[in-house]
Amino acid sequence: MARKTAHNDLLAPVTLAVGQEDLLLDRAVREVVAAARAADEDTDVRDLTPDQLQPGTLAELTSPSLFAERKVVVVRNSQDLSADTVKDVKAYISSPAEEITLVLVHAGGAKGKGLLDAARKAGAREVACPKMTKAADRLSFVRGEFRAAGRSATPEACQALVDALGSDLRELASAVSQLVADIDGPVDEEVVGRYYTGRAEASSFTVADRAVEGRAAEALEALRWSLSTGVAPVLITSALAQGVRGIGRFLGAPRGARPNDLARELGMPPWKVDVVKRQARTWSQDGVSVALRAVAEADAAVKGAGDDPAYALEKAVRVIARAARPQGPRP
Repeated sequence: MARKTAHNDLLAPVTLAVGQEDLLLDRAVREVVAAARAADEDTDVRDLTPDQLQPGTLAELTSPSLFAERKVVVVRNSQDLSADTVKDVKAYISSPAEEITLVLVHAGGAKGKGLLDAARKAGAREVACPKMTKAADRLSFVRGEFRAAGRSATPEACQALVDALGSDLRELASAVSQLVADIDGPVDEEVVGRYYTGRAEASSFTVADRAVEGRAAEALEALRWSLSTGVAPVLITSALAQGVRGIGRFLGAPRGARPNDLARELGMPPWKVDVVKRQARTWSQDGVSVALRAVAEADAAVKGAGDDPAYALEKAVRVIARAARPQGPRP
């Protein structure tokens, strides 16, 4: 039976890379290969798809070598292996060979779960590579990229990068690498805006921020730019709704709460609370109600109830900006 292995043992007999985030899966494989080649620069790497791993193939790849060479065998999409090949893999991981590291890349889920369970029972090292569907996860990813590079970036800069580039982790990672290579010192929001001005300005969240700040002209300019660059209208109504609801939650939150308690109450990171607090100073609960009705009307229009999504969005932006007119600071 395979020995139990520590999570940080890159040369464990078996590594499971589980999830559907391609960048993270590729990194998990590269880390194992790099560790093996650091131990032996002549390491033989075999990277196989399910159709290349037929019954008997794994036994051939892992048979003792005359020269006792180190080997890494990577099996992509292992959830798609045939039943006979799965039997071979299960038999192997119960008694893995010396100097060989098997990396099983698996999508997770119900398909091929028997192989996952067997590998886990055998003590395989496991790397989670889940699809990052939430903005908060992508924000954490960007922060981690800066930390891994040994560089600091402000929370606002990390958020601006996510807003500008969206959900593609490869693109986010590439952007961090570019900023780290080009910029000396901490990376701030101004730097991100300078590098990604066209995309950042076209962000649906930029439209929302300018609207809830009462800056109608800038919000409309950002809106038209967003639409001209292909941002889906439904994403803009979503951002407007988030912006207005955030202000509504802040206005309804307990007064005098400590920053961390307030952040938990609102479900926002502390830096975002500071942004919303600044934006909310000119708002009233009545204004929030008016703005939410405008967003609801725009949302219905862009989803088919209206003939001109652009006009519906412009109307909503104007209403929101008017609702944000100064009413005096919140006590």
